[in-house]
Amino acid sequence: MSDSEYDVVVVGGGPAGLTAALYTTRLGLDTALVDRGGGRAAMMQDTHNVIGVTEETSGVEFLETAKEQVASYGADVHRDFVEEVERVDDGSFVLEGEDGEYTAGNVVLATGFSDVRPDPPLPPTGRGLHYCLHCDAYMFVDEPVYVMGTGDSAAYVAMIMLNFTDDVDVLLRGDDPEWSADTAEMLDNHPVDVVEEEITAANRDDGGWLESFEFEDGTVREYRGGFPMLGSEYNTDLHESLGCEITDDGTVAVDDHGRTSVDGVYAVGDVTPGHNQIPVAMGQGAKAGIAIHMDEREFPRSTEAIDELGPVSSGDVPAVSEELLATAIAHEGHAGGPRVEADEGGEQPADDEQPADDD
Repeated sequence: MSDSEYDVVVVGGGPAGLTAALYTTRLGLDTALVDRGGGRAAMMQDTHNVIGVTEETSGVEFLETAKEQVASYGADVHRDFVEEVERVDDGSFVLEGEDGEYTAGNVVLATGFSDVRPDPPLPPTGRGLHYCLHCDAYMFVDEPVYVMGTGDSAAYVAMIMLNFTDDVDVLLRGDDPEWSADTAEMLDNHPVDVVEEEITAANRDDGGWLESFEFEDGTVREYRGGFPMLGSEYNTDLHESLGCEITDDGTVAVDDHGRTSVDGVYAVGDVTPGHNQIPVAMGQGAKAGIAIHMDEREFPRSTEAIDELGPVSSGDVPAVSEELLATAIAHEGHAGGPRVEADEGGEQPADDEQPADDD
C-alpha cells in the first residue's frame, strides 16, 4: 500500500469512530478510517437501544452497514492495525499500520476498551453473559440474574438489577468480597444473595441460552443471564505515546467535543469517560467531526487571512478535494440526483450512461 495523506485519520471502526468519519467526510475533509476489526460492538448478538435499528440486527451487521455508508460518501476504509503514531516537524501525524502508513492533519483515536472476561465455565456472550446493564437489563425483567465480581461495582449492579427483577445473586466464585463497609451495609439491606462457591458447570437450553450454574458445593442455581463486573482495560497506548492526558480511571481526558490535551488529537467512544453506549458514542463521534470541520474548513476566510492571502476568488472554491467532489456529485443523495462530470477531454457520458433525472 502506498503512503496516503488525509485531512483526518480515524483509528477504530466502532460506532464512535464510524460516526466521526461519517461527519468529517460529509463535511468535506479527506478522511481515512483505519479499523482492525472486532471490538465490543461486533460481539453483540442483537442491537439494543439504538433508535431505528431493530433488535434482530447483529453487531457485525450494524458495523458493516455503517462502513459501507461511510465509504459511499468518499472516505477510505482500511482494514489495518495502527501500531504507532507520532507528530512530525510540520505538525502533521504519521500513523504506522501493519499494512500501510497514513499521514493526517488531525487524528481521532476511537480505540475503546476490553472488558475483563471471567474464567470459564461460562454461557456464550449475548446468551446469558452480558456486559452492559443499560443495554440488557430490560431483557431480564422478572428473570433470575447473577452478577460476577467482588468489588463495589458488582454489588451496586446487583442492587440496581432489583429495579427489574426480585431474584439477584452476586457470585464471588471462591474469592473474598472487596467492597467497602458502606457497600456491605447497603447490600445487607437489599434482597441479594451472595454466593461464595466457585462455578463448576454452566447449563444451557436448546437455543444456547443459560439455564443454570452448578457450584462446588453441589448446588444448582437457575439464571437466565447476568453481568460480569471485573473491570476494563482501556486501549490508550496511542494516546499516551502522543502525550494525551489520562484520567485516574484510565480513560482519556477530553473536552465536550472530544479534544484531548494535545492539539489535533481527538478521542471518542468507550476510551473516554462516561456511559459506554452506542448512541452516546455516536454523539461523541458527531461532535468531534463537527469540531474538526469548524477548525479546518477553508471558508469563511478571516480578515487576517484576507490581509495575508487576498480575497477569495471563484477559482478558490469549492474547498473540497477533487476526489470528494467527484464522489459527492455522483452520490444518490446529491441534490437533483447523481450526476457525472465531463472527463478531461470534455466528453460527457453517453445518454445510456447518464443517471435518470428522477433517481
